[in-house]
Amino acid sequence: MSAVSHAQAPSGKRFQPGYLALAIGAVVVAALPLLFTTRYSTNLLVLGAAMCIGTLGLVVVLGYAGQISLAQAAFYGIGAYAVALGTTRWEINWWLALLLGLLVAGAAGAILGMATLKLGGHYLAMVTICFQVIFTLIATNWIALTGGPDGISNIKRPPFFVPINTTQRYAWFALAALLLVGGLVWWLRNTVLGRSMRAIRENEIAAEALGVNTPRVKVIAFTISAVIGALGGAIYASGYLYISPDTFNFDHAVAFLAMVLVGGTESVLGAILGASLLTFLPEWLRELKRIYLVIYGCVIILVIVFMPEGLWGYAKLLGRRFARVMALPAAPRAIQVGGRGAPGEEILRVEKLTKRFGGLVAVDEVDLTVRRGEAHALIGPNGSGKTTCINLLSGLYVPTAGRIRFLGQEIGGQRPSRIAVSGMARSFQNLRLFRELSVWENVLVGAHRGGGHEAETRTRALAAIEFVGLSDKAHEICRNLPYGHQKLVELARAIAGEPELLLLDEPGAGLNQTEKQELVRLLKRLNEMGLTILIVEHDMSLVSSVASVATVLNFGKKIAEGTVDEVLRHSAVVEAYLGNREVALGV
Repeated sequence: MSAVSHAQAPSGKRFQPGYLALAIGAVVVAALPLLFTTRYSTNLLVLGAAMCIGTLGLVVVLGYAGQISLAQAAFYGIGAYAVALGTTRWEINWWLALLLGLLVAGAAGAILGMATLKLGGHYLAMVTICFQVIFTLIATNWIALTGGPDGISNIKRPPFFVPINTTQRYAWFALAALLLVGGLVWWLRNTVLGRSMRAIRENEIAAEALGVNTPRVKVIAFTISAVIGALGGAIYASGYLYISPDTFNFDHAVAFLAMVLVGGTESVLGAILGASLLTFLPEWLRELKRIYLVIYGCVIILVIVFMPEGLWGYAKLLGRRFARVMALPAAPRAIQVGGRGAPGEEILRVEKLTKRFGGLVAVDEVDLTVRRGEAHALIGPNGSGKTTCINLLSGLYVPTAGRIRFLGQEIGGQRPSRIAVSGMARSFQNLRLFRELSVWENVLVGAHRGGGHEAETRTRALAAIEFVGLSDKAHEICRNLPYGHQKLVELARAIAGEPELLLLDEPGAGLNQTEKQELVRLLKRLNEMGLTILIVEHDMSLVSSVASVATVLNFGKKIAEGTVDEVLRHSAVVEAYLGNREVALGV
């Protein structure tokens, strides 16, 4: 199930590599149990299928969402113990026991996800390790429930349309479950949820500013990963008919991580390849006796060091040389921004806005009114509080005091995602693109904010890319683009949700004169279409070309407001830029 190519045309009926992989997978599912004829090899096949399913859970939480988890063996164990206890001691139906295991694992995953919302990197890894260790201790020491080190035997297999009473039939069942889970994880990648996960992985702040509810998406990613892991454990338990705590300890959690890293964290086929390789490789090397573990470890190290994107990432890199780039179709309609109210009406009102960082007052009782349809500049010397104001308006900072009203609603202190969904979009002073995603995928994430069905989202994304003139670059990975094109991608991503108000934080920074002229042309077109713009910029020629009204800040205070020509001639503004603090502050 290879991911849809970055060059894939975004609409219309077309061939997708993933569907071919599913068809091939169905053939493999049917053929493998016929090729593995001994009981030992068939059991190994069941083990491989179960491990592959567990590894696919890490594709979701690590590959898509970018959250490190070393607790997958614990979720794998929850599913295994649910089926084991349900079919032996509690004597309930296998499917009901499985459902119970999935619910418990999902709840545990959600709780773990919520507990780690403000953690990342090695701190997050440590929390998941603690969860894994706690599970292992419970499984080992709660003898009355789990059987302790002796484990649980005589586990039943699921009732099905045909009796699954042989190892070969169960191998078909396990492989079919793997095919189903693999198909679902592959499908998830290019849904709104999957794109939101990958946006968080690339840049959490930018994702939140585009309307992605990052806490919710992270919790969902952990939950899905846990449920998939539990399903893998249930498949394993009924395949081997016996479980013990040794199978679900920290060593196995590391093994799951190694499998997804070796295969490729973001690829379904890669995860299956990595899990299969590291499941079967020890068996192939058994005859080497004492040194097989050394060879096994060296294989893992070599792949991770020399193929950082995994085996599948390396294969995909080779495949790109032969890939045929497909052009974007024409947008069904033009981008539709702003203009949903009467021109000149108040769209944004800021009263006594203040932000303190300890003893530093970055924004000091600023009043600001932006009216629908105008291009309003927020200017001032370096360190005057302009970017802080943009961050307060977009929700990245919580105001210390004051009020912010947007479209008649109080938004001060709300999450950036909620403000974005209400109709406010922004760019960043320092580019915050999703660097490993394509132009098309970047803009699609921005288009989510507009709501509606997937077809509508894609239409908005097409229109935004077409508007900035990057249709021929839509398949390119953003990190490979020149800086000027990256700036255009950020603009396209911001307008793809068809906002009411666009906040631009130094959009001309780093651009050459030709690129600035193109940017001015695009911004003037957007403003003429009815989009309200609030722009922070140091280039006064750009400000004069785009904006009609300007507010000037200095040392966090508003010192002037009026037309651009008026404020640029204002004595306090001149002194602010030339360096007379007292005159600049009106003292």
